[in-house]
Amino acid sequence: MIRIVIAEDQGMLLGALSSLLNMEEDFEVVGTAANGEEAISLVKEFKPDICIMDIEMPVKNGLDAAEALRQESCKIIILTTFARTGYFERARKAGVRGYLLKDSPIEELFAAIHSIMNNRWIYAPELVDMVYADGDDLLENPLTERENEVLALVSQGMTTKEVAETLHLSHGTVRNYMSLILDKLQVSNRIEAITRFKEKGWFHS
Repeated sequence: MIRIVIAEDQGMLLGALSSLLNMEEDFEVVGTAANGEEAISLVKEFKPDICIMDIEMPVKNGLDAAEALRQESCKIIILTTFARTGYFERARKAGVRGYLLKDSPIEELFAAIHSIMNNRWIYAPELVDMVYADGDDLLENPLTERENEVLALVSQGMTTKEVAETLHLSHGTVRNYMSLILDKLQVSNRIEAITRFKEKGWFHS
């Protein structure tokens, strides 16, 4: 019997997914969670074989939870609506064994669970295509550690002056950093820079 924990903040979807998995003769849902914090607790308590996790959940998101569970024997499957290279790259670095999209047939999830239990890694083809596609889209964070710090503070609503004071830099140096950040991220203003950084999942990388 393959023992499963599910973490999903949409109650109806959580209930439906739990019911469908329990209908399979070799699956048993041993716990359900509404956020990543609850998922971590359930995995540590019940020691399941598989944890199916959404990404965008309250309290703690699925990627944070996956990173926290990396040393556990439980195999993590991300099940999300977000086909974003940043999320995918972060999931891979966290040791996630599967990354599937919610619009896939339920049979694909069943098959993925069996494959992952046989020590395989299963990723949605759309994600693999995006990561290895040719083109000028940024796949890795191009910013330096200092540039990351500057953008992180800007994303918190700080002005150039406040960033300069926090990092003990001159106003001109911070403006230069912002100019480099916009250029490297291929955007025209700080709002676009913050948006791209969040979409790529780089604020936690």
